[in-house]
Parts: sequence; structure tokens; C-alpha cells
Amino acid sequence: MVSGRQGEKRPRRTWLAGAVVVVLAAIAVSGWCFGFPGRSSAEHARPAGARFLAIAAAQPTAVLARPRPGASMGTRRFDCGRNAEGVRNSDNLITRPGVAGGAHHLHDYVGNMASNAFATEQSLTIAPTTCQDNDRSSYYWPVLRVPGDHGHQDPEAVLTPSSVLVQYRGNLTTAVVAMPPFLRIVVGNPQAYTQPGKTIASANWTCSGSRERTTTLYPRCPAGQQVVRVFDFPSCWNGTAVDSANHRAHVVYPMATGACPANTLAVPQLHLEVAYDIPVDANYVIDTFREEQGSSSSDHADFINVMPDALMAEVVRCLNEGLNC
Repeated sequence: MVSGRQGEKRPRRTWLAGAVVVVLAAIAVSGWCFGFPGRSSAEHARPAGARFLAIAAAQPTAVLARPRPGASMGTRRFDCGRNAEGVRNSDNLITRPGVAGGAHHLHDYVGNMASNAFATEQSLTIAPTTCQDNDRSSYYWPVLRVPGDHGHQDPEAVLTPSSVLVQYRGNLTTAVVAMPPFLRIVVGNPQAYTQPGKTIASANWTCSGSRERTTTLYPRCPAGQQVVRVFDFPSCWNGTAVDSANHRAHVVYPMATGACPANTLAVPQLHLEVAYDIPVDANYVIDTFREEQGSSSSDHADFINVMPDALMAEVVRCLNEGLNC
């Protein structure tokens, strides 16, 4: 009888030991999920789509084709500030006009201070601007964030750029013509992570002291260098439309030679650089649609031309005469 009762007790101890293992495993898992010691917050804060690359391992910056006779090699630069005013919204006047929050991610703006889903050509024309020389154009892109624990994007963790370069460039083969008022141009695909087959040029990333290398991934920059987003907009216009159904067909990129495709006209190319002071190991990400998982491949920027005609004529003159204005 005694041996029988002892035999009954053994499975209980085995069951109890198994329960202890399960509890310990649950504690370990909860520590992994909820930030207990054992895994750094930086590791579990990185969104699934965010990939980083040391800038030293990035590809050399692409070399442009050689300019031809008649090229428009000047530049025109505007000081539009760096959005120190905190002008932000989750609208997109180009792709979702009239829809509040239609972008589902937050944009930084410089230039036109009336840029939102409900802006009209009239309201943009009379709005105040952060740009010099009365350039009321609208320039915007997704904000950069440093996610908190578990990858949550803290609304307060938006990084204000340390500087923004707004520059117009010419064409390697020919003179440029003026952009029409309210021309809309988009660079990048905000759904590139979930639509990988769509090869739409996106942002390039580099570091302020490593311009000889660029990447489409988030760069890890050496201490003391800034992270820099570079947007080069398409610049071959179909000559008629200020927008198109997919917001891209009316303005395309030059060919590899630098020449515009047949039946298009070269217009000033918008070149944006947005720089940030970011800690070396921070898992920073752009604001994206939730399903894009913070991927750098989904980076994009938008532009609406609201320059007065005389100012646009000055831009064209600077570029065609080879001046750096």
C-alpha cells in the first residue's frame, strides 16, 4: 500500500515540475515581449520592415552621364527653413484631396503654410510661406520617428530636421522650360514594402560625411555625421497636364543619357535633402502606413508648384544660363 501511494505521488511531482517549467517559460516570454532585462529595448523596438546598413557597406553614389552641349547646368536654391514651426498633418492634397487624414501617416511641411487636404489653388496662392522670395510651393514628406518600446510610435518622438535643402537643377542635354502653376510631382511609392514589384524611384539615404556612398536602406552613420534623405524628383513633363490618374504619368524621369523621353519637355528638377541629428544606434524610421512596417523602401515626397510666374522664370534663367543662384 505504501509503495502504491508513493507511486501515485510521483506523477504529481512530475506535473508540478512541468508546471514550474511552463511558468518560468511564460515569464521568459513576457520578458522578451514586454521589455524585461535580457533583451535591449533597441532590439525589440525595431519595426519589422526597418533594415539598417552601415554607410561604409553602401554602394558608391551613381555617377551622372556627362553633360552635352546645350545642357542647362545651373542651380537655384531656396531657403524654406526646416519646419521648426512643426507644421504637420496626415493629409495628402495630391493623392487624397478633401480627405482628412487620408495619408494615414504624418507629413512634415516646408513652404506653403496652408497645405492640407482641403486647400484650393486660390488658398495656396494667398497663403503665407516659409520659403524666401515668395515661393509658396508646397514641399512635404513623411516625418522621421524613433519608436519606443515594442515598436510603438510615440506621437512625441517626431524628429525635426536639422536642415532642409530645396534646390532646382537643370537637364544634362537641353534647356529647361517653366513648370506650369500647380504642377504636382511625386517621388517614391508609399506602399513599396507591400508592393515590391512596382519599381518606382524612392529616396536615397546617405551620411553628411560619406556622400560618396548612398543606400535605399536606413544608414548607420559614424558619430558626428548626420543622416540625410535625398529626393530627386522626375523632371520630364508631358507638356499638358498638371496631374494624372496615378500622379506619376504626367512627369517622368530622364533616360540614362539624361535626355527626356520623346514627347516630353525638360522642366527644373527638384532636389530635396533632409538632414537629421540622430544617435548612432537609434532605430529611427519614417512614418508609414501600418502595413508598410516602417520600411525605408516606402519613403516618398510630394511637391506642388505655387511659384509666381516671375519667380519660375528666374529659376529657368538661372538653370539655362549655368548660374548658381
